[in-house]
Amino acid sequence: MQRAIIALSAGTLATCCLAACSSASAQPANVISVSNGGCGSSWHVARPGPYTFQIYNAAAEPGEVDLIDPADGAIYAEVEDVGPATTDPMELTVGSGQYAFRCLFEDFDAITGPTETVAGHTPGSPAILPVTADDLLQPAAEYHGYVAAGLATLATQTAELTADITSGNRARARADWLTAHLTYERLGAAYDAFGAYDDEIDGRPDGLAGGVSSPRWTGFYRLEYGLWHGQSARQLAPVAATLDNDVLALQKSWPPTEIDLLDIGLRTHEILENALEFQLSGHDDYGSGTTLATTAANITGTRELLQVLHPVLAARYTQLPAVTTWLDRLQALLQHYGYQNGRWSPVSSLTLTVRQQLDSACDQALEVLAPIAVITEPRSV
Repeated sequence: MQRAIIALSAGTLATCCLAACSSASAQPANVISVSNGGCGSSWHVARPGPYTFQIYNAAAEPGEVDLIDPADGAIYAEVEDVGPATTDPMELTVGSGQYAFRCLFEDFDAITGPTETVAGHTPGSPAILPVTADDLLQPAAEYHGYVAAGLATLATQTAELTADITSGNRARARADWLTAHLTYERLGAAYDAFGAYDDEIDGRPDGLAGGVSSPRWTGFYRLEYGLWHGQSARQLAPVAATLDNDVLALQKSWPPTEIDLLDIGLRTHEILENALEFQLSGHDDYGSGTTLATTAANITGTRELLQVLHPVLAARYTQLPAVTTWLDRLQALLQHYGYQNGRWSPVSSLTLTVRQQLDSACDQALEVLAPIAVITEPRSV
């Protein structure tokens, strides 16, 4: 599968979206043969322009092929998992400069083929310096600390929420429920590292036998349902206590937890993707009408990730300012239309036009966030 390793414009998603030349049969010179013993040993580009290189794997095992700037290893384009005796296309606009193919086969050293120089001063697809695991260690450490601080705050808040419910103070419990839930939602990038705790703390009843009546349903959404559907303190006190205990257990387990470096960039897109599906749609409204507040909390979580990744992205992703622009736009719309007279409005109360504006702004933010996962994928070369 080909993936873009370039700075992509808004509206581009997961591919280079560059015009390709004609097929390999019309351009036999663009068939690049690679193996674990050689990498594009004979190839030539006559002039700048859009090209489709047909990458043929002559080895007995699958491999990855990058087109790089041999001066610094920056990547113009890549194809992954090219199977033995198969051909995959690599599309890009070739500009003036130097190019070389680099091949990576498991259990073999990386091989860089001969350098091809394209004359002139014509710009082409930009090359992006690869991100290594070392580049991501500091962002991961900073985000780990952010989550630790958030969990400490959350533990205090769920204890207060439990006390509210036990004492029968429903009005205060509702307010403290929202405060605590938004704290948790700001930690969205860590949900995979939370393991089973995420389902226990923030799980939905979807798929459970009995749905909202399932005794297996626990966590914030279960409490929301009870607090806004007239359930008694006696019914809800055990649910609150379970939530409090789960948060304390998660907080205790967090210090030695390692965040997968692959997740750091990927979550910048996935947090808002989940918000679009479950919050802006109103799916996760179990009575409080606060899914727009949850979306705003998700934006905060996304911004935190972008902040810790900024040293990595600033020199690699030209559309980074557009990310801020669209997050600001979405947040402004949420505040203007979703927060009225000190209260959050349910999605169901919004006009169709407003919902379309929110969805559109979120879609645009997702468009410009999408390439970050590819750019920040750690590489060993």
